[in-house]
Amino acid sequence: MPPTAEPPRELNWRTTDEQEVARRRQRAVEERPPVRNVDPRHPVFSNFAVRSPSGLEYSVEIRDIMWRTFHCTCVDFRVNGLGTCKHIEAVLLHLEQKAPLELAAARTSRPVRADLLPDPARGGLRVEGATEKIPRPLRRLFDTGLGLRPGHAPELVVQAWRQAAAREPALRVSQETDAWIESRRRAAEAVQLRREYEQKVHSGEWPPHETRAPLYPFQREGMLHLACRERALLADEMGLGKTVQAIAACALLHRIGRARRVLIVAPGTRLPEWEEHIGRLTRLSYAVADGTKQKRAALYGLGDDGPVFTLLTYEQAAADYVELNESLKPDVVILDEAQRVKSWQSRLAIAVKRLRSRYAFVLTPTPLENDLDELYSLVSFLDPAVLGPLFRFNREFYDLDRHGRPVGVRNLDRLRARVAPVILRRRKDDVAAQLPSRADRWIYVPLSDEQRAAYEPLAREAGELERAARATPPPPEQRARLLRVLSLMRMICDTNYILNPDERACPKLGEISRLLRDATAAPGVKVLVFSEWERMLELVRGACEKLRLGFAWHTGSLGAPERRAAVEKFREDPECRVFLSTDTSSPGLSLENATVVIHCDLPWNPARLDQRNARAWRPGQDRPVTVLHLVSEHTIEHRLMHTLERKRALADAVLLDGPTTPGGRAAAAKERGLFAGIEEANRLNLAAPSPA
Repeated sequence: MPPTAEPPRELNWRTTDEQEVARRRQRAVEERPPVRNVDPRHPVFSNFAVRSPSGLEYSVEIRDIMWRTFHCTCVDFRVNGLGTCKHIEAVLLHLEQKAPLELAAARTSRPVRADLLPDPARGGLRVEGATEKIPRPLRRLFDTGLGLRPGHAPELVVQAWRQAAAREPALRVSQETDAWIESRRRAAEAVQLRREYEQKVHSGEWPPHETRAPLYPFQREGMLHLACRERALLADEMGLGKTVQAIAACALLHRIGRARRVLIVAPGTRLPEWEEHIGRLTRLSYAVADGTKQKRAALYGLGDDGPVFTLLTYEQAAADYVELNESLKPDVVILDEAQRVKSWQSRLAIAVKRLRSRYAFVLTPTPLENDLDELYSLVSFLDPAVLGPLFRFNREFYDLDRHGRPVGVRNLDRLRARVAPVILRRRKDDVAAQLPSRADRWIYVPLSDEQRAAYEPLAREAGELERAARATPPPPEQRARLLRVLSLMRMICDTNYILNPDERACPKLGEISRLLRDATAAPGVKVLVFSEWERMLELVRGACEKLRLGFAWHTGSLGAPERRAAVEKFREDPECRVFLSTDTSSPGLSLENATVVIHCDLPWNPARLDQRNARAWRPGQDRPVTVLHLVSEHTIEHRLMHTLERKRALADAVLLDGPTTPGGRAAAAKERGLFAGIEEANRLNLAAPSPA
């Protein structure tokens, strides 16, 4: 690879391997990390410790300078396929300064050491380098191609080679061999665990359920997927009990001695739900890591004397990852609502992904919402080798324009096959026989004159911005303006009152009042009402008061204790018939005593819609559930219905064995290019559907 290759521009994804090598060489020059020769007897063909700026230390193995045969323990080397990384390039720079004569000689000569390496193609071992140095008793174990002969256990051969290397410095067991031996052991252990579990449950030696409450068959399958795969993603739709399955997997691993310490990382609003589920489903200890960093560190340092489950937020995990790795040393790391780390380049994601553990469970109903990078980020936490480096991923699964920017997606069948062993995803339709029935109805409502007068100027402005965006990629301020205009249009589809407290006209409110009156006519029926905007719910609250219906108020304007009280009131008080909520409720919130769900408006993505529905339509619900969607006629809400379907189709095309909708790839690519900053817009409450 020519050393003169220029590193690529950061925003250009159409890179060559030469440019990627140059990027790593440039980083080595800029960072100049400390390098230490672990075995000074070998000035060049040795192992070197390289300390990165992050404080982590990596081991670099130099095997052949002429053919650039190296190895590094960093993740980038393992997945990039380039044969180098910034740590290797740093070692080469170090040798140019510290051992220039020896390095020059090594560039034109054969290696002086015989290395024992994994041979993945044949599932065994092989020898490279100075093969004449191999003692005769060891040479007989290998064929003429220097591959391990059949019938010899690799583990025993490694042990024998290591003993010989203690006497002969020219022999070396490559550092990648130990990792390969360990991966073989773990793979065999996982297969044995599943076989042993099925046999012992069938014989009655092991309990049929790992939790105090029985699991559905599909939940038992999810438990085994997590426990036996070791590092896996559970992407079940909302309401199928991902939390329950993860806890059951941990309980199984704990009972057989594989997991003593479990670290649960979740949004703060989810931690009470985890506490409730752990206490209800197991007898295992748990603790929430709160308070100061020093207080949290004391909890991590308890080791085996501490709780089995340690719960903390994403922000705490990002701040404490060093202490967690060094003190807590979790056997299992669970990322709940893992869409928090979908943005692979965010500081939060980078820090959380530094957590180390044998087992890792990623829980999210939406591993892919807006673009393929989100899936890449989650899978790379589990096993970076599955999808490889980002630059190869971009080449393989995106269509890039001449500037190296993504304009479309491709090879989705190949991508689905690649992630299939890691991801388990079930839709409610897949397990319908184990779930209650559900009926959806769409109710179309016209705009009032006041709404239309406010809506139409915004619609014209959105059209102009949309046409400009089609011509050239919009600058950030233009994209932000378009998102804001679309968001205002969605608010007006509910009522002008959201923007102007003097205008209370709301055609949807009349329909909602009718639906509430009809639903609550039957004794015991309870209703969930959702809106993205609190002012819309204020109008519904007024309707409940007129109908003399007891209600619970659950919005972002309340603190966590008030929201919990609202949940308990709705669950326990028979006179509380309606639950009024924005999208502030935690993903695991269970309100299965409700059998009617009313959506005043449609959220930006299908995941949020599924999350709302999952409050009532979930395991534990033994009655049919009716879901009612209110849509303003001939407005952006109509288009939003199609946008939701396209987003769902793109996710299903990758995560499930199903076709994409006609034009789905092009439409998804268009959405991706236009709304690259949609996550930020969502946080600012400016999220809106794509102007497809």
